[in-house]
Amino acid sequence: MPLNKSQAEEIQEIRAETRETRRATVPSLEEILYEPVKCLDHGFIRVIDYMGDDAAIVQAARVSYGKGTKKVNEDKGLINYLMRHWHSTPFEMCEIKFHVKLPIFIARQWIRHRTANVNEYSARYSILDKEFYIPAPENLAAQSAMNRQGRGDVLQGKEAVRVLELLRQDSENVYGHYEEMLNENSAGEKINEDNSGLARELARMNLTLNYYTQWYWKIDLHNLLHFLHLRADAHAQFEIREYANAMLDVVKRWVPITHEAFMNNRVNGAQLSGSGLEIVRRMIKGEKISQETSGLSKREWVELVNSLKVDL
Repeated sequence: MPLNKSQAEEIQEIRAETRETRRATVPSLEEILYEPVKCLDHGFIRVIDYMGDDAAIVQAARVSYGKGTKKVNEDKGLINYLMRHWHSTPFEMCEIKFHVKLPIFIARQWIRHRTANVNEYSARYSILDKEFYIPAPENLAAQSAMNRQGRGDVLQGKEAVRVLELLRQDSENVYGHYEEMLNENSAGEKINEDNSGLARELARMNLTLNYYTQWYWKIDLHNLLHFLHLRADAHAQFEIREYANAMLDVVKRWVPITHEAFMNNRVNGAQLSGSGLEIVRRMIKGEKISQETSGLSKREWVELVNSLKVDL
């Protein structure tokens, strides 16, 4: 598991402790609390803390809608109603805090979601570990001919071997130069007594974007689900999708009723435009419709067909 010695010792120590509390806890999430869930080659996510559960969402909603009943099936119905009608506030009552270890180039993509509290490992104060991401051969692909920000066919043969070789060589070389400029190794030991060494805040600029960073990331459930809706989607970059899928499993443990509603209404559901909805109405009446007669652009037509999962 991609943990350093001090992190592993900290987790062992924390998990050995038990605390009494009057607040709501979720046994299935408690099982994995503090434990790292592996992502990519050296990355992980782990839950550090959380607040609330499915019942907290229902409790918050009933402040608005009245007390009503408290049967589990009616709680489920209420959560589905909230999800279906895009009510966000009750879901904001739950929060979760993750410790995430991820490549820098994925962190830069991730940080675009500005609805979380983030505290990142500082390479101004500490020396980064010699850990960098190398894609598995099956994830090494050419630029997509159809999508300017996506991948196409997997690289084959000598080209794939050479690309992996370059990635490893460059990553090794820059870390060697990083230590040389710092005049320190990863243990903080001086390399050459005659040299002063470059400041850490400057030496870090030489590292490539596939080096790993770490942060604590705290977010409410509503904004977490929005993040997952985008980043667990098949169109998202593979690397960030790996983290999103791991987090989706955490959500299932934490708030299973909400997870089910999310999967049904967001992930496996579809939102249609007014034009798309009109086409569906015409189809229901028995009209045969093609892209040419639909009034939609080719891209809009493909998106509609994919949403409906039918051959038109």
